Amino acid sequence: MTLYLNDLGLLCAAGNSRAEVIKRLLAGDRSGLVETDEFSVGRGVVVGRVDCELPQIDQRYRYYNCRNNQLLLAALSQINGTVKAMINKFGADRIGVVLGTSTSGVRSTETALAYEAKNGVLPAQFHYKQQQMGAGADFLAAYLGINGPAYTISTACSSSGKAFASARRLINLGICDAVIVGGADSLCSLTVNGFAALESLSTGLCKPFGAHRNGINIGEAVSLFVLSKEPGPVKLQGIGATGDAYHFSAPDPAGTSVIKAMQIALDEAGKIPDQIDYLNLHGTATVLNDAMESKAVNTLFGAQPAVSSSKGMTGHTLGAAAALELGFCWLLLTNDDDQGALIPNINDDEPDTELPALNLVENNQKLGRRITTCQSNSFAFGGSNVSIIIELA
Repeated sequence: MTLYLNDLGLLCAAGNSRAEVIKRLLAGDRSGLVETDEFSVGRGVVVGRVDCELPQIDQRYRYYNCRNNQLLLAALSQINGTVKAMINKFGADRIGVVLGTSTSGVRSTETALAYEAKNGVLPAQFHYKQQQMGAGADFLAAYLGINGPAYTISTACSSSGKAFASARRLINLGICDAVIVGGADSLCSLTVNGFAALESLSTGLCKPFGAHRNGINIGEAVSLFVLSKEPGPVKLQGIGATGDAYHFSAPDPAGTSVIKAMQIALDEAGKIPDQIDYLNLHGTATVLNDAMESKAVNTLFGAQPAVSSSKGMTGHTLGAAAALELGFCWLLLTNDDDQGALIPNINDDEPDTELPALNLVENNQKLGRRITTCQSNSFAFGGSNVSIIIELA
């Protein structure tokens, strides 16, 4: 069964609407990456922030009132027309919600505990539900009044990519006719200080595949799609998911399982490597990940397809990263550009000549024709890998 990505809503450090995001990505705009010590007192770090006034959550959903769910509500507002049309056509019990996240609303717990330390009691508006992993899916289902399956997948930085495989299964099994699928992660001290403890934070702006790369910039984002069997602008063609359990946090340097994930996606899509117009790399800007991914991509694709890491403009949005970067691919496919403008690999650094050769996109580089097929990689701690291919319908 062919499934379609009918609509997309997203917010990230690169912008708060589809039009703004694609414009800033193609321009290589890094202004959304800013330095702050809000999440690491006494130590300024660069993060990717969503910069807009987020919608307020109604009092009736007060147990869900956190920034993560505000981000979801903002993204939902961009696709609300399509969602309502699906509900009207198929019924509330035939619509599902599958999301990915790594921290959900844990920032609310951090601020609540700080309040308690100062005042002796938790703030009246705090509820544990705000930080539960499943809160986002529960909130969207309650807000929309839909009764299909609603759940969250948390596999670190591959979370929202695995959500697409799960959402696809719900439709293929006949359980749902449409699924709201994607991911959201919001900035918090837990992740910023956790990655600092792993010595994985960049000392400035991150440098994906750069010679002087030394870590990531943590980001926040939300990306929501409507996936259904109804014809739409973009087809979901292939998903490859693998696990290698090589190490708790470091990737397998051989990239064997990553190569397998990319190949499974190609096989499902009925594609060969030369048919991929653009590959969005996981590209965290850590020394080990970029070395492994360069090797894996070069082994399977050579230096043929245009590739880049968009994290140089958004930061690494963790559980939301896979859905966000698939969203960037969706924007490229639906962008009305016969010359195929591509997302550059922005790192403000010289190339790392020790890495296997890749066709890293430069500023203002174009494919020379309409982009029709894109692939996106996301890898996570513990060797949880996912690669997804989408195609212009």
